[in-house]
Parts: sequence; structure tokens; C-alpha cells
Amino acid sequence: MNKDRYKQLKQAELGAIISIVAYIVVSILKLTIGNLANSEALRADGLNNFTDILASVAVLIGLRISRKPADTEHRYGHWKAENIASLITSFIMLLVGLEVLYSSILSITDKKMESPDMTAAIVGIVSALIMYGVYLFNKKLATKVNSPGLLAAAKDNLSDAWTSIGTAVAVFAASFNLGWLDSAAAIVVGLLILKTAVDIFRESSFSLSDGFDQQKLERYKQAVNNIPEVQSVKSIKGRTYGSNTYVDITVTMDPNLTVKESHDISDLIEHTLFEQFQVHETDVHVEPVEKS
Repeated sequence: MNKDRYKQLKQAELGAIISIVAYIVVSILKLTIGNLANSEALRADGLNNFTDILASVAVLIGLRISRKPADTEHRYGHWKAENIASLITSFIMLLVGLEVLYSSILSITDKKMESPDMTAAIVGIVSALIMYGVYLFNKKLATKVNSPGLLAAAKDNLSDAWTSIGTAVAVFAASFNLGWLDSAAAIVVGLLILKTAVDIFRESSFSLSDGFDQQKLERYKQAVNNIPEVQSVKSIKGRTYGSNTYVDITVTMDPNLTVKESHDISDLIEHTLFEQFQVHETDVHVEPVEKS
């Protein structure tokens, strides 16, 4: 199972690399044209894409560290490297978002609001097309290799595509001697960066603190209860290591079952949770049903 998962993570790295290349191209394009065309919104969007470079690099590093096998100091493997990389990324994005907000508000208060050149709007549209293409590729790959990390990156790609379209529209409107619209759009971009940073922080810290979706546990419990030999599910707990799910479950069964029969049913529980929910590893504890 681990070997298959390592191969999937290796495939997922391609998506992270493509994201990095795409973000490097669009961020350089936006920052350069943003300065030449006097567009605060395009500059802010370029900084947003710069943080996405760092985020994609963090995802790539996390994927590569996650593929390291378990050792004497990491008995459960290195899967959580993805979560740590995401946490670091959220801090970087938070700082950049605050900088974008500060510079945009400063341009309004200092009344440095020049109408941008239409070239900035064209760059925004071209960037949106590039990022939408990257989104389609990464979404397909993430589904194929079952990588929540890459799927999250794909959603970020789509978000950046929409942000670029919004920037293009704002630049187009601001070109009609409405320079304040460009700065206002930059503020919106800054807020979007901060929102993304907070969302990534909450998700990664939730996972690192062993938080788990209770609705998923209920679905796992129902699937196990459907196995005829299982009398009841006494307790069930879940945690994640990177994109892998680990479940600890205690079930009650007929005390007259042999050790081999109990073992076979435990294997069936593990197989059921893996096939239906892709649970990476299940630890089953069997207790005799209490006779009344």
C-alpha cells in the first residue's frame, strides 16, 4: 500500500512543478507590466502570484519529504511534512497580504492614483487563461492520484484565474480616469490573500493537532456496522498524516469466534474502509459483546 502511495505522490509532484513554472511566468509578467502601466491592482495580483510560487514550492518539498519511508525516529513515516509546508506557506501569504493592503491604502491616502494603461488589463486576461489551464491539469491529476494537497493547489489555481479576471476588469474601468478603482481592486486582492492565508492556516493546524471531520467518522462507522459479524462499533477515532487517513476502531463481536475468525473480520474491516473511503491504515481492536 505504501509503495503505491509513494508512486502517487511522485506523480503529484509534476502538478506542483507546473504550478511553480506558471506562477513564475505570470508573477514576473504582472509585476513588470504593473510597474510600467502604473497599475496597483496588477502589482498586487503579481505579489499574490509570488506567494503562490512559495506555496507551490512548499507543496513540492512537502510531497518529496512525505515520500521518505518510515525510520527509527518517524515510525509513522513523514506524511505530515505536507501539513507543515502548508502552515509555513500561510505565514508567508499573511505577510504579503498585509504588505499589499498597506501599500494600496497608502496610495489612496497619499492620492497617488494614476489611471493605468490598458496593457495591464490584457496581461490580466492572459494570466487568467494560463492559470485556468493549470487548474484543469492539476484537478485531473489530483483526482487520478488521490492527492488532497494537489487538489487544494488546483483550487488555488482556479482562484487565481478568477482574481486575474477581476483585476483585468478593474484596470479596464480605472483606465477611464478612475484611478481609485485600481487601488480599490488592489485592496480586494490583498484581502483575498489574507483570507487564503487564514484558510490554509486553519486547515493545516487542524490536521497537525489531530482534528478530524466527525461526519467522515460517522460514515466509517456506518460502513463497519454493515458487516454482519460486527455487533457494534464501541469507539472510532481518526487522524491524518499528510493526505493519508488513519483510523482506530474498537468493535464488539461474538466471544465464541476463534482468533482466526476475529482476525479475518478485522481484515475485512480494514479492506472495507480502504475500498470505500481510501483509509490508509486501520487499527482494529476486538472486544467480546457483553451478554445481558
